[in-house]
Amino acid sequence: MSAAVVDLRSDTLTRPTPGMLEAIAAAEVGDDVYGEDPEVNALESEVAALFGHEAALFCPTGSMANVLGVRAVVPAGQEVLCDSMAHIVRAELGSHAVVGQVTTRTWQAARGAFEADVALAMAVPDAGPYFVSTAAIAIEDTHNFGGGTVQSVDELRRLRAGAQALGLSVHLDGARLWNAHVVTGVSFQEYGSFADTISVCLSKGLGAPVGSVLVSSAERIAEARIWRKRLGGGMRQAGILAAAGRYALKHHIERLAEDHAHAHAIATALAGVDSSIIEPELVQTNIVATTWPSATAAQAFIAGCTAEGIRVGAVGSRVVRLVTHLDIDEAAAGRAADVLPGIAKQALTA
Repeated sequence: MSAAVVDLRSDTLTRPTPGMLEAIAAAEVGDDVYGEDPEVNALESEVAALFGHEAALFCPTGSMANVLGVRAVVPAGQEVLCDSMAHIVRAELGSHAVVGQVTTRTWQAARGAFEADVALAMAVPDAGPYFVSTAAIAIEDTHNFGGGTVQSVDELRRLRAGAQALGLSVHLDGARLWNAHVVTGVSFQEYGSFADTISVCLSKGLGAPVGSVLVSSAERIAEARIWRKRLGGGMRQAGILAAAGRYALKHHIERLAEDHAHAHAIATALAGVDSSIIEPELVQTNIVATTWPSATAAQAFIAGCTAEGIRVGAVGSRVVRLVTHLDIDEAAAGRAADVLPGIAKQALTA
């Protein structure tokens, strides 16, 4: 990243590290549509084992992994329950309805924090011939639009037990589950026990250029593989991408704590101007979701940041998101923490 620019728009902006580029160059590849790419096969086996599931499927995007995961547990015409800010209903362009032919119902969740009782109370697993039956509940960990919220492990356990009692499946959108693991210390095996289908992203906090992985049973993954091809997601010599993901899994998980520390430092600096913008204690991972008193103030903050070479992104009329990542080192985070308070003071007077 240019020394003149601190890009905090997203953790999808990272570029491959030298070690990752070496892994890409050395990848042994084959045709993955034929199941003959060694790197892809190894990645899928490793991620499935990591979460204690039978099989996994390498997908080009997190949205595709979520569509395939939800479709695997929700028959056409039935519903998945999720919170109103969930990525699957807010940022996947209606694909679950258009492609999966499933409907959704949502609940309100402050900062995306999951409460099992709320979700389970909404479920109607056998609604009869005149109403929509609930087939699954989806949760997101960490929660993107909630500001990187880490879900309570106790609530995830309650969900799993309650869903099993009702005959419901659970889909875990774990795009940033790596961040949650670093915060909680909960093993990936345990996280894997909470859900029937899990999607995890390699191209956000872990810094790989492309790809997500869907984890589930062998039967569901075999069906998802057919649907991946049907949706145009069959890739040929995808091992050059899978190699980057394998490298990231080995080298980039524990370092996420650095991103969390940088995000907390930036949040603390902004809170020093006005604590209504952000409460640092709510910043658990690498996302700083700032809330401004008006859309005008939010736009003034964005404009001020741009003028100072700091890129941030609006995720609502009054909400501006700042995301730390692999390409934001201590110096870049420090510069942001130094410059942002002055920009915030000006924006609040706009």
